[in-house]
Amino acid sequence: MTWEAWLTLLVVLGMLLALARNLAPTDAIMLGGLTLLAPLSTISDRFPKAAELVQAFGNESVATIAALFVLTAGLSATGAAQSVSQHLLGRPKSIAAAQLRLMVPVVALSAFINNTPVVATLLPVVKEWAHVTKHSPTKLLLPLSYAAVLGGTCTLIGTSTNLVVQGLLLGSHLPAMGMFTLTPVGVPIAVAGLLLILLVSQLLLPDRSQEAPAQRDPRQYTAVMRVRPGGPIVGRSIEEAGLRHLGGLFLGEVERSGLHIPAVAPDFVLQASDVLTFVGLVKSVADLQRISGLEPATDDVHLLDTPRTVRCFAEAVVSPTSPLIGQSIRDSGFRSRYDAVVIAVHRNGEQIQEKIGDVVIHRGDTLLLETRDQFVERYRNESDFLVVSKLDGEVSLRHDKSARAISILLAVVIGAALEPVTGIGILPLAMVGSLAMLIGQCCTLAQAKRGMEWSVLLSIGAALGIAKALTSTGAADAIATTLIEPLGEFGPRAALAGVYLVTLLLTELITNNAAAALAFPVALSTAFQLGCSPMPYVIAVTLAASSGYATPMGYQTHMMVHSAGGYLFADFMRIGIAMDALCMMVAVALIPIFFPF
Repeated sequence: MTWEAWLTLLVVLGMLLALARNLAPTDAIMLGGLTLLAPLSTISDRFPKAAELVQAFGNESVATIAALFVLTAGLSATGAAQSVSQHLLGRPKSIAAAQLRLMVPVVALSAFINNTPVVATLLPVVKEWAHVTKHSPTKLLLPLSYAAVLGGTCTLIGTSTNLVVQGLLLGSHLPAMGMFTLTPVGVPIAVAGLLLILLVSQLLLPDRSQEAPAQRDPRQYTAVMRVRPGGPIVGRSIEEAGLRHLGGLFLGEVERSGLHIPAVAPDFVLQASDVLTFVGLVKSVADLQRISGLEPATDDVHLLDTPRTVRCFAEAVVSPTSPLIGQSIRDSGFRSRYDAVVIAVHRNGEQIQEKIGDVVIHRGDTLLLETRDQFVERYRNESDFLVVSKLDGEVSLRHDKSARAISILLAVVIGAALEPVTGIGILPLAMVGSLAMLIGQCCTLAQAKRGMEWSVLLSIGAALGIAKALTSTGAADAIATTLIEPLGEFGPRAALAGVYLVTLLLTELITNNAAAALAFPVALSTAFQLGCSPMPYVIAVTLAASSGYATPMGYQTHMMVHSAGGYLFADFMRIGIAMDALCMMVAVALIPIFFPF
């Protein structure tokens, strides 16, 4: 092995150690490794030039992933993912039933939506669902992440890792994967993984609740909401509409046609224009605005000039000298005076019975407002209010655009599936889809920017550049010769198992995208040295790089549930090793059938 190859491997080894010890963010480590390799072309022609290394950031897969982030931002901003999950999850009685109801739709969603946004969107939903169904969240959050990863192995766009390998294939002038190239192997792996989770997770996963004792918040707001005619909760019971067991919130009464109905039963069926009075904490009252089919029981919200997507929540305490005191909210002209709408009122724990417009303002009342950022800056030091503060988070989801967002996603998926007929690849489809999300007002440009995982894009670009260095210096050939080639004496399938195992070990230690980029040249070298088709080995790298279950570092969604669920490292090892072994056995058994050597 040449000294250039040794030096490249030394840089990669240093990166692996830094990633395993979490010395710095992944993108910083990957970019650091790329920076160390960039000037070496002045020493030896075996090293790729700096311009060739940075060209990886313009790779088709990087651009495709960026476009997909905009698509998922549209789905999140419209509440499409939350809406689907709430309809599918239901109220299962057992842990096994809850896991099944959760994992099957997550696998299906993750096959066509990047699995990281899927988990990010469903994480708070599942935690609240666990609270409502009285199940331990630790029995559900890790299966949520595992199901998302399993679904990502089923199609080309299920995970960014698949697209990284696609970019490497195109860069190597090899046939690209189609939308469903991975499906014949990915679906059996997903089914086997789901069965294993259902069979052993109740024994291997801890029963550990992360819910901290609730701290009593004295600010009990009264909020009045109306059932929107034609909305999805019309004709559904309180239980079915998800309005029972709301965290930090209590449904006090329902008003229908002037009749006040207290102590509403769970099977009470909602009708259009029913007025519901809630009492609860400020965060819970704010979350009411996100429930599809409910709207504030005041028309003032719809009369604000600014779109709801750019509004915010704010709290304002009425000062003793405020001109509002003694007037009802409606008579005070609050909306026109402040360009803000009162959606809830707190008054020393008192439950206010009147509708929002009829509430007479007292000094010291705390008003929960829907307004714009400018309100906070303008009235923070005005005498009308003692305190003005903005609440974190967006006001509401664009539920009215959810069908449009889903339609755009389906159009992209169908278009990608028809690529062999139309010749239109996933990149232009994803770009058109992301533009449609913006033009169709499914998300704002700001939301699209916030949804862009820049660290992921930087890590992928750097990993692709490092993979190029591994190839050009001969380091990949050396790894294949040293680690994989001896297995070739036992046949191509044994070498296939070696490629899968090496990729899996890398995945458990570093990011899956980096593992794919580093293992790809090893797979090609193995195939060429054995005189086999490279495709089965490329498929093994693609699947193994997205199948790390034994450590929190094995996939970014594992890191998300690791902290949210309070899991220990041993919790992942206990069930993850079995998942790794099962997925590897299924992959090694099926890949040669669908992708002959």
